[in-house]
Amino acid sequence: MSKREEYEKKTEELVMPFIEENNFELFDVEYVKEMGNYYLRVYIDKEGGINIDDCEVISRALSDKLDENDFIDDAYILEVSSPGLGRPLKKNKDFARSVDEEVEIKLYKAVNKVKDFKGVLKSYDDETVTIEEDGEKMTFNRKDIALIRLAIDF
Repeated sequence: MSKREEYEKKTEELVMPFIEENNFELFDVEYVKEMGNYYLRVYIDKEGGINIDDCEVISRALSDKLDENDFIDDAYILEVSSPGLGRPLKKNKDFARSVDEEVEIKLYKAVNKVKDFKGVLKSYDDETVTIEEDGEKMTFNRKDIALIRLAIDF
């Protein structure tokens, strides 16, 4: 297990009691380095959406637990937020919630010289994702998908 995966897993274990206590859902935890700084990001959600007060509750509680356990070697910035409107689909529960919703798919490698697709999510399993675009169904291997997220139409 990489250092990043270890930090994410331990953070998830620490934050879950606070998530459950507040009837929230843990969407994701990520530990990343961007522009020279490390970030520990916790994405939370709930029915009706997350607000700034919800983020503050989790941030304060988790910050204390992280200080108490002190398992992250690097200096980092803790961020707690909503996954946002254009949230990526990562787990099967994300896919289940998004069936019949419009999604955008970005592939690692082009298929017929195209890497970006948009369509309605029709089905998924552990190996594949199927969307329908203009009446045509397309199935992609999940391992070939760089990013799949809910489409945002303005």
